[in-house]
Amino acid sequence: MTRYVIALTGGVAAGKSAVTRCFEARGISVYDADMAAREVIEPGTQGLANVLEAFGKDVLGTDGRLDRPAMRRRIFADRDARHTLEAIVHPRVRQWLRDRADADPGPYCLLAIPLLVENLAHYRWVDRVLVVDVPEDEQIRRLMARDGVDETLARRMLASQASRSERLAIADDVIDNSGAESALPARIDALDAMYRSLAAARG
Repeated sequence: MTRYVIALTGGVAAGKSAVTRCFEARGISVYDADMAAREVIEPGTQGLANVLEAFGKDVLGTDGRLDRPAMRRRIFADRDARHTLEAIVHPRVRQWLRDRADADPGPYCLLAIPLLVENLAHYRWVDRVLVVDVPEDEQIRRLMARDGVDETLARRMLASQASRSERLAIADDVIDNSGAESALPARIDALDAMYRSLAAARG
């Protein structure tokens, strides 16, 4: 197998979406763990059937899909419920990402995985880790502006994730995204050239 896979991660409000858009503009496919998490429990999937077995039909919305706000409230109030849901969803997300990486026709592909640090043992098969990094104070400022939350809640949201130092510790490559978005293309160009070279050498 000659595919070359980059796992991209970063803290909340670090600007991961802006980075992935830059790669996509260069013809690189990005497979998103959040999208996978939605798809693996769509109506008609075994994933949703297992969720209903575990939690009952009360977690369904009127459209037949998982009522995400209700489910979110439930798992934040009950750690065991969260672990049960994760045990259903996470293996399916990992398989979804693996299948798409294996089938990707490009020179390389990216997997956008917000909780990579927490699940790193399951992604040892990726070739490199790219971390989108900003200082925590900048994360808090962006969160407050983006989501309309106060500083206390913003700090609580950061505290619920892996720390900045934990993310940087697993990085092969780091994008400092604390500046203007207009500075990203040049940084992405350099990484794109490097990744294409590494993938070609693998091939």
